[in-house]
Amino acid sequence: MAKIDEKELGADFNYIIRLADSDVDGLSRIGMGLTSVKGVGVRTALQICKIAGIDKDKLGGHLTDAEQEKIRKAIDVYPEQVPLWMLNRQRDIETGDELHLFSMEVSMTQGDDIARLRSTKAYRGLRHAARKRVRGQRTRSNGRTGLTLGVQRKQ
Repeated sequence: MAKIDEKELGADFNYIIRLADSDVDGLSRIGMGLTSVKGVGVRTALQICKIAGIDKDKLGGHLTDAEQEKIRKAIDVYPEQVPLWMLNRQRDIETGDELHLFSMEVSMTQGDDIARLRSTKAYRGLRHAARKRVRGQRTRSNGRTGLTLGVQRKQ
């Protein structure tokens, strides 16, 4: 990537943009810069740019205040504008709604889900509590962490 000159950026360039309670790098293109928000992947970021009507290849620092506000509104209306399979929280357990969670909501909801599994003594909850692999991965020969033991040679 070519080095960006300070004169090319201009005086009104923002190096950090605040979107969805997260910092977005102003030196990256907004289509990829949005992926620094928790709960936003590449596909979601491109869809947010499309809903907001903003070019995905524009540098994040060159966005005007009005364009930043368009992105904030696009994040708010995102769950209604996209198909259900693009949402990261379908059929929420408490409400039954289809949601898309951003930033701190993702980690808080994940913590609540794990706490619920632990309190009901579900198998997945017990695996989380023991800090073991949860999704059926092999544990006999893989993922060995902690105290390492070496092999001693015969003398």
